[in-house]
Amino acid sequence: MTILTEQPSNFGRAEEKKIPTPKGEFVVPETNSFGETFRDYDAEGEKHARVENFYKINHQNQTYDFVKRMREEYIKLDKMEMSIWECCELLNDVLDESDLDSDLPQLEHLLQTAEAIRRDYPDEEWLHLTGLVHDLGKLLLLPQFGGLPYWAVVGDTYPVGCAFDQSILHHKYFKENPDYNNPAYNTKYGVYSEGCGLDNLLLSWGHDDYMYLVARENKTTLPPAALFIIRYHSFYPLHTGGAYRHFMNEEDHENLKWLQIFNKYELYSKADNLIDVEKVKPYYLSLIEKYFPAKLKW
Repeated sequence: MTILTEQPSNFGRAEEKKIPTPKGEFVVPETNSFGETFRDYDAEGEKHARVENFYKINHQNQTYDFVKRMREEYIKLDKMEMSIWECCELLNDVLDESDLDSDLPQLEHLLQTAEAIRRDYPDEEWLHLTGLVHDLGKLLLLPQFGGLPYWAVVGDTYPVGCAFDQSILHHKYFKENPDYNNPAYNTKYGVYSEGCGLDNLLLSWGHDDYMYLVARENKTTLPPAALFIIRYHSFYPLHTGGAYRHFMNEEDHENLKWLQIFNKYELYSKADNLIDVEKVKPYYLSLIEKYFPAKLKW
């Protein structure tokens, strides 16, 4: 049983900034769980310096060849067999060092996201479950899944195999990436073509793409929009910066609408109040049973 904290929630605090949604205006909380504005990467401080160093290493090492190797390795799904909920519990010991908005265990973040969506979209059960599972790929940090370094698991994602867009956070560090000066990879289209569809892009390797592969290869019955959200929820250059849209096809544009709804909750539900896990667990177990096999290959 999770012990509920007595701290007031930052989520839903009255504030001027509002975002229109199909359910009315979404009130943006004033601060995150650290008392700062969300995704404030320009502020000073030890945590911000650590995050910038993270992106420096990330941008130096996420090459086209590296991503291809990681995909070839992890699509084997030969690390473990377990249920979705067992995976959720494994993440209790995982913290995302690239996240400026929360230092809670990942299970809390997943439940905060899912419950916030459930409150505003009670009839979209698939979206509730997507909120629960979207970050499960972070188990790549654990030794039994390869113990990958943080730069190969978390952080904003972006395509490799084409030019790194200026909108990518800490873009300056790409100058030390071998692909930066490679004429095969440093043009607007690179190895891709206009309108080819986002599914045909290789994105920087991390938990998003891994969980997408896990869900797809284990034959989830979640709708295509859910798989889109899982794979692209950290693709901030696209859904926030507006970059790389020349690769999108018609289906991508439709799914992007759901991702933009989802990201409001994935980002702004990060607060200090904890979810009563045992209270909500039966609901999510029923959704897991509906949309996933009892055991998945990871």
